[in-house]
Amino acid sequence: MAACVRALRSLIVLLVLASSAVVVDSGPLSYGICQTGCNALVVSCYAAAGFTFGTVTAGASTPFVIITCNAGLGTCMVACIAAGFTPTP
Repeated sequence: MAACVRALRSLIVLLVLASSAVVVDSGPLSYGICQTGCNALVVSCYAAAGFTFGTVTAGASTPFVIITCNAGLGTCMVACIAAGFTPTP
């Protein structure tokens, strides 16, 4: 009898987990697409300033335009969090 109860509990847990997997929204996909867009924008911002993204280190002599590009990237990445949590059917 105890083995039957354990098997039934396992089946119920499996069914609950399987049914919850169906309600997954594409929020993570939207988040990834948004992150890609942000990175494309910062790469073009760096290129317009005459620099290559990923090669400039932050310091006292960092050009203001690079700091502005980085601030824009940060703002864009924060906005992507909303895209990741927004349910998309």
